[in-house]
Amino acid sequence: MIGNNIKNIRELKNLTQEFVAEKLDISQSAYSRLEKGEIKISKEKLVQIAEVLEVKPEDIKEFDSQKYFNSVGNVEGDFSGSIIVGIGIEELGMKKLYEDKIALMEELMQQQRKELEKYRSKYGEL
Repeated sequence: MIGNNIKNIRELKNLTQEFVAEKLDISQSAYSRLEKGEIKISKEKLVQIAEVLEVKPEDIKEFDSQKYFNSVGNVEGDFSGSIIVGIGIEELGMKKLYEDKIALMEELMQQQRKELEKYRSKYGEL
């Protein structure tokens, strides 16, 4: 469970396993095993991972992706004086990470569409 939470947070921050493993001074394969739950994570290691991911260890332990996906429509008002319903400040930060990840994926999809159009104009339909 904690390993999966670490993976989700790492992916939300667009970090690779290699990057995090390097920061933790372990191999990528050892880090992968950690995310898969094959290696027990000590409190000290959890603190190190949290530092690399720029979150609190509690955020890793309590991370619930379903909660964040379901709370996307739970914001009322604007961010200058908003009332947040159902999510706290830390969760709002995670929501922002999801929104940034979605925006990045949409941008990458648009780039792929442009590349596909270039290919089609050059070679035609297959």
